[in-house]
Amino acid sequence: MALFKRVGLFLIVNILVVTTISVILSLLGVKPYLNQYGLDYGSLAVFCLVWGMGGALISLGLSRVMAKMMMGVRVIPPDVRDVELQQIVQTVHDLARAARLPVMPEVGIYDSPEVNAFATGPTKSRSLVAVSQGLLQRMGREEVRGVLGHEVAHIANGDMVTMTLIQGVVNAFVMFLSRVIAFALTMAGRDRDDRQSQGSPMAFYAVQIVLEIVFMILGSMVVAWFSRFREYRADRGGARLAGRENMIRALEGLRRTFDGVDQSRGQTAVQAFKISSKPAGFMRFFSTHPPLEERIERLKRSSAL
Repeated sequence: MALFKRVGLFLIVNILVVTTISVILSLLGVKPYLNQYGLDYGSLAVFCLVWGMGGALISLGLSRVMAKMMMGVRVIPPDVRDVELQQIVQTVHDLARAARLPVMPEVGIYDSPEVNAFATGPTKSRSLVAVSQGLLQRMGREEVRGVLGHEVAHIANGDMVTMTLIQGVVNAFVMFLSRVIAFALTMAGRDRDDRQSQGSPMAFYAVQIVLEIVFMILGSMVVAWFSRFREYRADRGGARLAGRENMIRALEGLRRTFDGVDQSRGQTAVQAFKISSKPAGFMRFFSTHPPLEERIERLKRSSAL
C-alpha cells in the first residue's frame, strides 16, 4: 500500500509540473519549434531550457514536502521529550552550527528497516535531514554522528541545488539533441519538394523517442558521475564536522550492515546514504554513490597525511 501511495504521489507531482510548464509556455507565447519549412532553433532552445530546467527546479522546490509525504517522514520537534530523538535533533543542530548553516535544518524520522539517511531541501535555509528507524537501531552513537555529519555536509555544500542544476542542463540537452537529430534524420531521405511540406509526423516522433531514451541513458551516466564526486566531498565535510574517526566508523558500519544483509538473508534492502548494492561491470557507471570500500580508503589516506 505504501509503495502505491509513493508512486501515486510521484505521478501526481509530475503531472502538475507538466501542466504548470505548459500553461506558462502558452502564456509566454512560445510557438511550436517545427514549422512548415524547417526547424526554429531559437524556439526549440527556449522550449527545451524551460522544460528541462523548469521541471528540475520545481522538483527541488517541492523536495522537502515530497520527502515527508512519500517517505512518511515525521518532523521531530526541538522540544521532544524522547531522549533518543532529542539526541538526534541536538546532534544535527550542533553539526549545522559547525557548518555555519543560516537556519537549523528540520530533523525527521521515518519507519523503515533499511539503514538510511538523507538530506533534502531547496536551500540551506529550508533543509531537512531524515533518518530511518533501522539506522538508529543498527548503528552506535558515533556512527550515527558520522552519518549525520555527511548529510549536513551535503546541505552546507549546496549539493541539492548543484545536482538539480546539472540534471536540468542534462534534461535540456536530451530534449534539444533528440529533436534536432530526429528532424535531420527524417528530413534527410526527402527530396527538395517533400521538404517544403510538413509530411507525416509519425517518423519524427518515433525517432525522437528512441533518441531521447538513448540520450537519457547517457545523461544518467553524467549525472551519476557528478553525484559520486559530491559524495566524496560530503565524506570529507562529514569528517570535518563529526570527526574523521566517526565518519570512518559510520562507513565501516554501513559496509558491515550491507555485507551482513546481503550474505545472510540475500536481500538488497540496505540503502545507507542511498546505496542499494555494490555496482558491478557496466552498471557502476550509473551508481550515484561510490563503493564503500573506496570511500573508507580515501578517508584513511587523508587522515594519514
